[in-house]
Amino acid sequence: MSGVSFRVFVAVSLDGFIARPGGELDWLPGASPEGVPAPADEDHGFGAFMDGVQVIVMGRATFETVRDFEPWPYAGHEVVVLSRTLRAADLPAGRPDLSVHLGPVGALAADLRVRFRDSGRAGGVYVDGGQTVQAFLRAGLIDELTVTRVPVLLGQGRPLFGPLEADLHWEHLGTRAFPSGLVQSTYRRAP
Repeated sequence: MSGVSFRVFVAVSLDGFIARPGGELDWLPGASPEGVPAPADEDHGFGAFMDGVQVIVMGRATFETVRDFEPWPYAGHEVVVLSRTLRAADLPAGRPDLSVHLGPVGALAADLRVRFRDSGRAGGVYVDGGQTVQAFLRAGLIDELTVTRVPVLLGQGRPLFGPLEADLHWEHLGTRAFPSGLVQSTYRRAP
């Protein structure tokens, strides 16, 4: 069976922020050496999630945050940076699976659907980054949301969700609580 599924896997503060106002992620467990340590033996399902992902789509702000990570956290996956200003020449050398798409998100989704259909295989697309997630939601393109709440209140920051033209309804698939205090819920877009 061929097809593509657009998925979000994201951590948010209790008050719904994905980053501090300047984009900092130091409040996330394991995100920085001086921040909150990562819980031992808890990957919160990220490894299993990534096993079902072939393509990662992220916005430029997210890319700028992760571009110099060593080791590259997306090895073995195609990464598409959604940006109107970034060019292929601006991408780091030595990462052949990294490309830029000018958008809009509907055109990118259509391109990916054709590629997966033509290959005859099913695939998962990980949509990452606040503005990118919001754009895919506004376009009605997200099939599944996995939201992990981190027990911290930031008071201000970059929100996960933004304005929508209409309500989007979701079916709850399950919730897990981790010993570290993180709580993760997964939802599928309601038909």
